[in-house]
Amino acid sequence: MRLHRIRRSMVAAVSVTGMAAALLAGCGSDGGSEGGVTKLTFAASTLGDPGRGPLLTKWLEEFNKSQNKVQVSPAAVPYPTFGQTILTQMGSGKGPDLIRFDMPEFESASDAGLIAPLNDLIDVSKYDLLKQPDQFMVHDGQRHGIIFEASNYAMFYNADLIKKAPTTYDEFVETAKSLTKGDTYGLAFRQTEAEEAGVWQDIFNYVYGFGGAWSDGKQLTINSPENLKGLQAYKDLYDAKVIPRGTDAATFRRMFAEGKVGMELNNGGYVTATRGQNADLNFNVAPIPFPVRKQGTILAPIVINEASPAKEEAATFIKWALEPANQVKLQEILGASSVATVTQRSPEKLKETPFLTVFDDLTESSLPQIVLGFEAKTPDIRKVVVKNVIAALQGTVDLKTALDNAQQEASQLVG
Repeated sequence: MRLHRIRRSMVAAVSVTGMAAALLAGCGSDGGSEGGVTKLTFAASTLGDPGRGPLLTKWLEEFNKSQNKVQVSPAAVPYPTFGQTILTQMGSGKGPDLIRFDMPEFESASDAGLIAPLNDLIDVSKYDLLKQPDQFMVHDGQRHGIIFEASNYAMFYNADLIKKAPTTYDEFVETAKSLTKGDTYGLAFRQTEAEEAGVWQDIFNYVYGFGGAWSDGKQLTINSPENLKGLQAYKDLYDAKVIPRGTDAATFRRMFAEGKVGMELNNGGYVTATRGQNADLNFNVAPIPFPVRKQGTILAPIVINEASPAKEEAATFIKWALEPANQVKLQEILGASSVATVTQRSPEKLKETPFLTVFDDLTESSLPQIVLGFEAKTPDIRKVVVKNVIAALQGTVDLKTALDNAQQEASQLVG
């Protein structure tokens, strides 16, 4: 149910950095036609991923080779600025024809009327869609997205440094401490306001993994005892100096690939990215060893821009992507992620990557990183929560006060 309505003008008013503004110029598509061929643009932050980006671009090229009336060009926008950049452009009636969104921005764009309904464009009854995650693609009977990627979070660990994966939080902490020496760290996670969206993804696992939640579906519960317990665990690890403080995700992921970080909580898409950085790295995956088996998932829909003058042609691409062979190929590109439809992992892939089943088994206990009941307001709530949590990490306020402040600020935002 929609509890909050965001006006299109509000989305358009989001401030844009100079870099984002420059990117905007390269993202738009007028749905133009040359020689009877409609040219579309598909924007996704993953197109800039060093491991998966080139493979996704080749996948798009396969679509283009199969068509004579529609062509799709890729547009990579960096993840930290992706949502702000695309929402701003869509809010002014422009933007890419096709967009791979993360859930918070998907909810905002949907609520603002910036996404084209797909009910009349795609007959989903033809496809065996994943039921649990697919429910989040529909709002009030209107389908606004098709899952492009569903990527559950798990614990990645260096199998040369860690012979037996920790199965409890206490073991997790002890393992992180024992591995931290010199220029090697036991763990890594995001902890700077500059990576707001990424910090939100990281702390989501601590909140839900300790029995917390951002809301009860009707009221925000940011400062609940369970949330405090989970975020205290996150802060305790920060205070223990078992992570490379101040480093961004790109840096500590490179460190993991180089054997300088022992553990990282990440989603299934990280498998391909890690192998892309170091094909010889001996790593493994296990469920996150927190008290409650509940974790985040990168649920990324592909949508059609309401402003696109070529919605039918854009739907042609989505229908091509949903064909069984193309779904399997997309899943192999994405790594340990799931796609929109039910697929079977090949024996060859399971032999190559036995832990794929770890990710698949987490689907029913994974949640998209949105605030339930306040989906469209998630980006605003996220900003408030991350700002206050980072303040607590930096010691300017105690964690309980930080969460009380976040509860008050966010409650005022949602009305």
